[in-house]
Formats: sequence, structure tokens, C-alpha cells
Amino acid sequence: MANADHGGGRPAEGFGATAAGGDRPRLRVARAGLWLIAAVLAARQVAAVLATPRGERLTDLETWVGPNGVLHVNGSLYDSTRFTGTPFGGLVLKPLTRSAEQALGWGWTFGTLLLVVALGLIAARALPPPVSRRTALLAAPVAVSLLMLSLPVRSTLSLGQTSIIPVLFVLLGCFTARGQRTSGLLIGLAAALQPTLLLFTPLLWCTGRRRAALATGITFAAGTGLAWAAMPHDSSRYWVHHLAGAGLGGRADDLANQSLHGALLRLGLNGPLEIALFLTLGAAVAVLALRRAVRYFGDGQLLLAVAITGCAAIVVSPTAWEHQLLWVLLAIVGRAGTRASDRYVWPVAVVLVMTLPARMLLPDMAFLRSLRDNVVLLAALAAATAVPFLSRSSPAYRSPAPPAPAPTAPARFRFVPLLPFLRRVLTRPNLLLELLLLRVTYAAYSQVRLAAGGGSNSAGRAEAEEHGRQIYDLERVLHLDIERWANHTVVGIGWLRDFLDQYYTSFHFMVPLAVLAVLYRRRPGDYRWARSALGFATLLALVGFWLYPLAPPRLMPTLGFIDTVHGVQDFSQPDYGTLTALTNQYAAMPSLHFGWSLWCGVVIAVLATRWWLKALGLLHPLLTLASIVATANHWVLDAAGGAVVIAAGFGITYLLQGPRARTVAAADRERTPTRKPVHG
Repeated sequence: MANADHGGGRPAEGFGATAAGGDRPRLRVARAGLWLIAAVLAARQVAAVLATPRGERLTDLETWVGPNGVLHVNGSLYDSTRFTGTPFGGLVLKPLTRSAEQALGWGWTFGTLLLVVALGLIAARALPPPVSRRTALLAAPVAVSLLMLSLPVRSTLSLGQTSIIPVLFVLLGCFTARGQRTSGLLIGLAAALQPTLLLFTPLLWCTGRRRAALATGITFAAGTGLAWAAMPHDSSRYWVHHLAGAGLGGRADDLANQSLHGALLRLGLNGPLEIALFLTLGAAVAVLALRRAVRYFGDGQLLLAVAITGCAAIVVSPTAWEHQLLWVLLAIVGRAGTRASDRYVWPVAVVLVMTLPARMLLPDMAFLRSLRDNVVLLAALAAATAVPFLSRSSPAYRSPAPPAPAPTAPARFRFVPLLPFLRRVLTRPNLLLELLLLRVTYAAYSQVRLAAGGGSNSAGRAEAEEHGRQIYDLERVLHLDIERWANHTVVGIGWLRDFLDQYYTSFHFMVPLAVLAVLYRRRPGDYRWARSALGFATLLALVGFWLYPLAPPRLMPTLGFIDTVHGVQDFSQPDYGTLTALTNQYAAMPSLHFGWSLWCGVVIAVLATRWWLKALGLLHPLLTLASIVATANHWVLDAAGGAVVIAAGFGITYLLQGPRARTVAAADRERTPTRKPVHG
């Protein structure tokens, strides 16, 4: 494939040409730093595998090398359905049984890591030209790091699977092999290990690589025939009884099976109807994906063509387990979007899908459950059939339309560099990307917030209560200890108690989201400024939760506070309804209830054009302060901490981004003299 002259020669040659000569010191330092990150990630993966008890690590590998492993017995490979490979894979692995048994720890894991590094290096060299010097220098460590972080590689390392090998064989055959026969031999071996990779045969044929296509088919047939001759019973069970692997490794309708077949079964379809629908839809996906792959091959985007075909192989496979989904990550090389604000949507979405569990991408809501259960399948399906990747001839391929910038203005401290990703622009960012990042950020926030308390509400109770006593003593010294008076006063006034309880539970998320939505729609330049300040403030608050777990007044059993929202609690095992296991009740300092409300008040007061809107904005943090204190959910000093992190968030935003875009634009207009028309 790589030898074909499509758009300027071999990708490897294009890479080497752009990388040669004149490395700037800054790029060399960046490259060294990225390789260091890749090494740290690799070391972390090794440590995670080796720290797992012997009986729990490399469990799939132990099915064929353990004391009673399937390759140690004379029966079928598939007496245990944990072995998911083809009969050819079993035939190849059988001689390695004894050596692999001795290498269950370091040897197997390090060997897999070397394969991952080789995969990243080949993918980096296969980027379609033209490749900038910066990309050429940084692509390899970035590719290796992304592979190390990806769920398929992590699953492969922990289970002891061999699914890296077929992907590596395909890339070797497409980008490094000399001659079509060698290329076809490597891809044929990959197909013998993973049959749906036979989809590469029509891709080779339709792109003029017919000798490679024939070599692929012959190699696959020879390997499969050899396995059938050596192990006829196993071959019959795999190809006939298990329908090319269906049902091996687990139930086909399991969430881990991200193929079209698994999705249809999860939707409740079964029997002949499901099989007919799977075959029909699978054929349609394969045809459409191959047509797209041929087009991008002709455009010189060979790696994208390979990725599209691999994604189609995931979709049409009877079972596509997590360790077999690496093709989706390769599709990150496709460029989609003619505007700069849209360019990052696809790569960010791919990275998130391939590195984070689905529960962090979509909330657990009934109407979203089908999407969440099939998120990797949908990504593979989109890459194979739907995403409008740009051709290299498109003007937007290299230079997407930039956003409308505000006039430049330095920060107050000139020695602090302005961050380019926080640059002041007047156009709104991509909504899908904002929603995706908002969801992932909130999921990470929830996880860190819970972990800050030791992973449960009872783990850090003693420390949190000690900190609560410290805060209460400090408030008494400062004469701020009004919580108990306010709490007991409100308890005696029914309507006021109900109002403050409702205000506490309802407005914490509603108002900030409403403010962000209005700014996004009406004031996109100010949206970027406000969103950045809120993000920095929340990050600082997480540090506070981690360093200083604090029991709120309602969880101090000796002080006599009344929990007006949750009722009387068991302090050793508190119950806050469905959120008990998902929230850290000792993450009280600083108070983001008050902090976020103060952020809303500041943003509304600064941006609103009517006095009554400004007044309503400033009233919101005051009512929030009353609700968090009177309901015994926060100390007064918690609110002070919330104010500090919000002020710091706005300060950091100004320091790194400079003045607000609209302020800069107004100042620029004032500096520009208005020209009077000349008559006569």
C-alpha cells in the first residue's frame, strides 16, 4: 500500500523529510518531555499488571498456559469459552505454551509493551503528507502515550491477550512491507488471527494492489486449512458451532461486546430476525466503509483508509471485545470540520471514547442508556460510514477557518504568557465539544470529590469531624458562629424552612447551567471568559476538598444541628438517598454551593444591561448563603472559602487570558478615532 504513488510518495518518506534538519531547542525539549510521559505511562501499566495477584492477572493468557490450560490438554480449545482465538491462533500458540508459562509476569507484559511502541511508531510515520516539522517530531511520543492510555491496550495488558498482533501485522503490511506479496502475507496472517480483517482484501483489490489481495486470501486460507487439518474438531467447533467466534469470551449480548451483533441482542432482538438484520446491516456497513476507504486511499490518506476498514471490521464482527477495539483510536487521524472551532470535535471525542469508561461520557439516564451501552460501537460506525473527513485537496484540510478574534491585549503581568487555548475570540465554541467536555469534567469532579474523602462517606469521618471542630472554634473566636441560631430559627418557621430547603436542592446546578446557556447563545465571547473562570475555581475547590476534608454542621453529632434537608442521620452510615455513594459529604471546604452562586452573581452583575437583572444576580448568592447556613449544610467560613476560590478563578483567567474580550474590543474602539466624512 505504502508503495503506491498517491499524493506525494510514501508516508514514511514524507515524515523523514519534514523531520530532517533544524530542530528547534523548544521542540526537542517538548519531544523529550512527551517521551518521558510515555515512559511513565508504560511503567504505570507494568506496575498495575505486576501488582495484581497471580491468580487475577493475565487471566485470558492463563486459559492456555495455566496448570489446566486448554492448550495443555488433549480436548478442544473451546471446552473453556474463555479462549477466544481462532484455531490457527491456538495452533501458533501451542508451541509457546511452556515458554509463555515461564514468562507470565515480566516477559509477556514487556513483550506486549514493545508491540504497542512499535504500533505507535508505525502509525506516526504513516501520517498523510504534508507533515509539519512539529508534528513529525511529536507524533511518535503522542501516539505511544495515547495507545498506553487507551482502554484496548490496558485491557490487553491486564488480560494477557494477543489482539495487538493483528493490528500490528496490518500496519506492517500496509506501511513497511517491501513488495505486494509480503504485504499480503502479513495481512493474511492478521486475518487468520482475526477473521473479519479479511475486509482488507477487497480494499487491496479495489486500490490496485491485486497481488497483495491474492496473497492475503491465500495466506488466510492456508493458515485456516492448516489449523483444520491439525485440529479438525476445534476448527469445526469454532467455524460452525460458535459461528466464527460468537459466544466465546462471554455472552454475545454482554456490554463488553461492542459489535453490531451485540447491540442488536441488547435491544431485545434474537433468532432468525436478528441474524438477518445483522447480516443485512453488516453488509451495508462493509460496502459503504470500503467505498470510503478506497476514496481516502486515492486521496493519499492511507492510515485513515486502514482505520476506516478496521472500524468496519469491528462493526461486522460477531464479537468485538474491548481489547479488539484499537482500530477506533487510529481513526483520530481523520480531519473533519472546516472551522477551527469544529476541528477538535472528532479527535477529542475519539480520545475520550477510547480512554474513559462509558459512564463518564454519558449520565445513567434511561433515555441515554442505549447510547451509553454502545458508545464505542457508535464511534466505530461513525468513523466507518458517517464522519465527513476532509480530502487533502480541501482548503480547510490544512487551514480551517479561524474564529473571529478580539483585539490583542497583554495581561497585566507581561512575564506571564497568555495561553493560546484561552485566546480571546468573539465566536462561540463548538457546542458538542463543550457539552462533551462539560460532562467529562463533571464526572472527573465527582470522582475526585468522592476520593478526597477516602472513597466513602465513612472513611474520613474522624478527620473531617476534627476539622469541623477547628472551624467551629475559629468562628467563635471571630464571632461568626451563627449557624446553630439560624438553623433552629428556620426549623420553627415552616414556610421559610421549606423555601430554603428547596432553594438549596434546586438552584445549585440550575442557575449556573442557565447562565452558561444564555451566555453561549447571546454572548459567546463572554461565555469563554466566564466558563474559564468557573473551571479554574472548581479545580481549586477540588484541591481544598482533598487537603482539608470537613464535616458540615449537620454531621457534627455533639453540636445539636438539625438536618432540614435529609432528616435525622446515622453518622456512621449516613443516607442521602440515591446520591449517597456518589457524593463526598465531607467536601464542604470551600463551599461550591456558595462559590458557584457567587460566580453567577458576578457574571450577571457585570454583563446584565438592566438594573433589576443585576439585582437578581446579586440576590442569588445571598439567598444561597442563607440556605446553606440555615439548613446546616455549611459553615460560614465554607462560604468564605467559596468566595476565595471564585476570586482566584477570575484572577487566574485574567492572568493567563488577559482582559475580557468585550472589554478589549470596547477599549480598542475608543482608541480608534472616528473619521468624519469629507464633502465636496
